[in-house]
Amino acid sequence: MRLQAALFFAACLSPAAAIYNDEVNHIDFHHALLGSPSPDSTFFLKPSSTSNASLLYTISDKLLVGAINPRDGALLWRQNLSRSADSPPRGGLLRGVDGNDAVVGAAGNYISSWSAQDGKLAWENRFSEGVVADLELLELEDATATPGVRDTIVVVGSEVSGIVRRLDGDSGSTKWEYKEDSGDIPFQVSSSPTEIFYISLQSALLKGYKIKVTVLDPVTGKQVRQQVLSSESDVATPESVLFVGANIASPIIVWTDKSQKSLKVNVIGTKEINSVAIDNTSGSEIRKITVHAAHKLNALPHFLVHYATEAGAWAEVYHVDMKSSKVTKAYQLPYLPGQSVFATSVIDANVYFTRVTDSEAIVVSSASHGILGRWNLPKSSSDAALHAVSDLVTREKSVAVRSAVFSEHGDWQLIRNGQIEWTRNEGLIDAVAATWAEIDAQEGLAHELEVEGHDTIYGAYVHRVKRHVRDLQYLPDWLKHIPGRILSSILSDEVTNLDSFGLATPVIVATKNGRVYALDTGNHGAVLWSVQAVETSQWDVKAILTSPGTATIYPNDGSSVTLNVSTGDIISRTASSDSKLRSIAVFGSQETSSLNTVGVREDGSPVTAFDEVNGFLVTTSADSRVLGWIAKDNKSPVWEFVPPSGQKVIHATARPAHDPVASIGKVLGDRSVLYKYLNTNLALVTAVNEKTNTASFYLLDGVSGKVLHATTQSGVDTTQPIASAMSENWFAYSFWGDVGSNESSAKGYQLVISELYESPFPNDRGPLDSASNYSSLHSSIESPPLPHVISQAFMIPEPISHMTVTQTRQGITTRQLLCTLPSSNSIIGIPRPVLDPRRPVDRDATAAEAEEGLFRYAPYLDFDGKWYLSHARDVAGIKEVLSRPTLLESTSLIFAFGGDIYGTRATPSQAFDVLGKSFSKLQLVLTVVALGVGVAVLAPMTRRKQVNALWKAT
Repeated sequence: MRLQAALFFAACLSPAAAIYNDEVNHIDFHHALLGSPSPDSTFFLKPSSTSNASLLYTISDKLLVGAINPRDGALLWRQNLSRSADSPPRGGLLRGVDGNDAVVGAAGNYISSWSAQDGKLAWENRFSEGVVADLELLELEDATATPGVRDTIVVVGSEVSGIVRRLDGDSGSTKWEYKEDSGDIPFQVSSSPTEIFYISLQSALLKGYKIKVTVLDPVTGKQVRQQVLSSESDVATPESVLFVGANIASPIIVWTDKSQKSLKVNVIGTKEINSVAIDNTSGSEIRKITVHAAHKLNALPHFLVHYATEAGAWAEVYHVDMKSSKVTKAYQLPYLPGQSVFATSVIDANVYFTRVTDSEAIVVSSASHGILGRWNLPKSSSDAALHAVSDLVTREKSVAVRSAVFSEHGDWQLIRNGQIEWTRNEGLIDAVAATWAEIDAQEGLAHELEVEGHDTIYGAYVHRVKRHVRDLQYLPDWLKHIPGRILSSILSDEVTNLDSFGLATPVIVATKNGRVYALDTGNHGAVLWSVQAVETSQWDVKAILTSPGTATIYPNDGSSVTLNVSTGDIISRTASSDSKLRSIAVFGSQETSSLNTVGVREDGSPVTAFDEVNGFLVTTSADSRVLGWIAKDNKSPVWEFVPPSGQKVIHATARPAHDPVASIGKVLGDRSVLYKYLNTNLALVTAVNEKTNTASFYLLDGVSGKVLHATTQSGVDTTQPIASAMSENWFAYSFWGDVGSNESSAKGYQLVISELYESPFPNDRGPLDSASNYSSLHSSIESPPLPHVISQAFMIPEPISHMTVTQTRQGITTRQLLCTLPSSNSIIGIPRPVLDPRRPVDRDATAAEAEEGLFRYAPYLDFDGKWYLSHARDVAGIKEVLSRPTLLESTSLIFAFGGDIYGTRATPSQAFDVLGKSFSKLQLVLTVVALGVGVAVLAPMTRRKQVNALWKAT
């Protein structure tokens, strides 16, 4: 009876808005990620000449250009170059100039300019001659250009030629072009106040490269002179050139000899090569040499060379004499054990260097070795820093510095005067798998209750009394927090703490670079811990299996890593196997914590036989077969499904592991019932034919392998995403293809929904009506009972890359179809009643149909703004969305990963089991208190009146 009442109550509720204004940043969280920032294209920049405020700009290894607010680490804007560039062979480039409201980025053959303040596109170009090898912004303004706008010098390289172009800062049009068909390798471009230098690498006769410098006139682009440096004995590859200065008064080229005994420096535009001995007193082999120099025309020609060994690092500061072009060593920063990174800052003409080590940060001037500022850093970790950029402010007798430091495990931190201001976990952008964690504390109580449930009445009573006695140790702390809980529950406009209802479940996330994170969904997705599980750059995780207190990660090599959910400590490891795994099959129930795994090879066969009683397994193989296996037999499949010739299976979808059914039928308006076709063993197989541009969808019985339903869509673009999902007695899929049946029909994105029923007639159970039990393999019925399928298609405005379904504890709440929209970087939840295939076509709903919730079918399904779970957020790169039930039937937890990280709560039928914010608990308390006071005051008056009435009566 209570179940029916709950069903009626949930059905009467109208679909709620996905998220309200006052719920933003409260029930949801968003990690807008960029990826690993490029060391050569990350900088602080003042986008406005009227303000001293700086922003942090970068282009990442994912070719994402973004601006970060240095105060709190928030992403202000970002742009994706990978969508525009044609197969970029190398990382991207990003340049900017202080006071110029524009940053210019390039990747592959694509270059574009954006507003530095809001990221709006100013202009873009695409080069057919080759890819962009380098670019720089001219510091000096063109007299004919808009004030504050700088032109761009870009080098476009191909296999046979190098092209230097000057692009107008306003429009991106070409002002002049210099082309060289010598076959040299286009390398970089640099400039001084009066000249532009095009640097290329010329192959020597025997081996190595000579560095060729072509001097160009900045106004006309004509060649002024050309010089070739004899560097072939030292420069074996383009990576041998350590540094090419840009936009400074005396730009330099730096490289070393092969033995790394001396530093070779050439002031660009001169023929002389300065050779300076490297003073390596550490006695260790130099592993890496990095040059840091200013990038401003008015800066002093000073630069720093950072030498790193396996165990430590030191640095040397050099000065350049602008008249004689001589390079001299000014001073040396001492060798320190551990890792160090350096950053350069310029104030007026003075150059400053910031050194960040494992334990401290120091600032020195390029003119002297005296330390201007020193700050101790928080407790050091094993996560070594890779590179940093700094923003410096000088005071009368001190300096203040903030440094953005990027570490090798993907954390980007801003350190201000020794204090960590914020951390961006950019490593999460490579998330490949995630799952919900099981808290060990919850398992303790569940275990105690299970023990009591299997004991005698007397034993269970004694056990419970002992458990309550043990819990008395927590009584003082509980009593201490009672006043606070009472006040907060009265004054707060909502439930104070819903963590006990499962709304603060941690999430375990594994990334491609072998790192594992634990995120607290109840605290805006904060990182609880992170650990490097394996040392790799291509960790292909197939499954994460959680049990109370632990999480086990299974990659494709057959190994496994088990971690403690609370601390991240690695508990155990298993070695890899000989064969690569295609997937991991999970048997058992998450609720009972009885889970087992079986690896599946590329040919679809399980690695080991599984011991599940009456269990079966459905797998796919690399050669587009679908195979069925039974327990205790991994030698040969019991059935095999092979799609027609020319088709290949791209994926298979099954019902979620937690998919409760609240009602076995759908009640119609006339009180008759359409019985649902409920089969937990269904699998939806998607196969495509790239030659005929068709997509076929097969509904299989996982036990027998029989095809229960099949449909084929024509004119399908198989290069675009095809997503599918299943739940209860329905499945859905989306694709791009023909709308009609003929080839001349329109094309578009479509969403198809199909519902399965036992019979097309109400109150009819079909062939199984009189059957007491049924088996897919052994049936007394002559032919297998096929479901009655009702389908309907909708045109949708954009593609769907991934589908899943909201999950609630008992399945009473109306489900939502969760869809990932890559074009708009959004996540929506489409209510199931909107997708009901029984909606009447070409007519309005009758009174009986309206009572069911049906309304007129419209072929075009516009995405309602209330469906957007991500609301106005730009949730980019999402590859998978997870859903989890909570103890509140109305609420489902949502977690999305793959690019950005996003989490929220979904209430498809509104939060009918939680008091809303409109409910005033304070007013209720005051009303009760007022009634109590009224009763206390009026009770004596009433008794006195009754006594007086009795005396008068006598």
